[in-house]
Amino acid sequence: MPWLNWPNRITIARIALVPFFVICLLNVNEPGDNWRYLAIALFAVMAFSDVLDGYLARKLDEATPLGRFLDPVGDKLLITCSMVLLALPDTAIAGFRLPAWVAVIAIGKDILTVIGFGLVYATTSRFFVEPRIWGKGCTLVQSVLVAFALVAPDLPAGAAKAWPLLWWVASALAIAAVADYMRIGNQFAARIHMEQKQKDNND
Repeated sequence: MPWLNWPNRITIARIALVPFFVICLLNVNEPGDNWRYLAIALFAVMAFSDVLDGYLARKLDEATPLGRFLDPVGDKLLITCSMVLLALPDTAIAGFRLPAWVAVIAIGKDILTVIGFGLVYATTSRFFVEPRIWGKGCTLVQSVLVAFALVAPDLPAGAAKAWPLLWWVASALAIAAVADYMRIGNQFAARIHMEQKQKDNND
């Protein structure tokens, strides 16, 4: 199966690890730090695999439509699950609970993005998935936010000052990413309609 290349296998394996990461977060406040350390280990493996599959896809020239679809799906699953669980009282890291509004903005960004892509397809009959700098930056900061929460109990007391800053930066980037996706989605749809109109006139 040509679509099941090594980059896609790594991406699928990363997605398969998400439920195990969720289990760790569900038990993170059990006595001892074993579940939290296991969550850190899994998060590190998934972060490394995210870099590795992209590198191999470029190095081996094996980028595929499936890979371009699965990669952001894996990111969104991991970030969404993490944001929700880190914002809930029973599963948040002690002393580093994520404000609910930060989680709402993060999840809302992904929901609006998916709806936007659906609307573009509905009006143009074409899929339009284009990685953007704002979206990539948002995912990166959200990942740092999750990682920071997991390791925060082991950091010096002064490091906690960075925690609120990460909330605001992640939320601002999420809003900017949605605005950017809306702009380029409208531009894409307008271009497709113009091309179709010119084709009809030529016919």
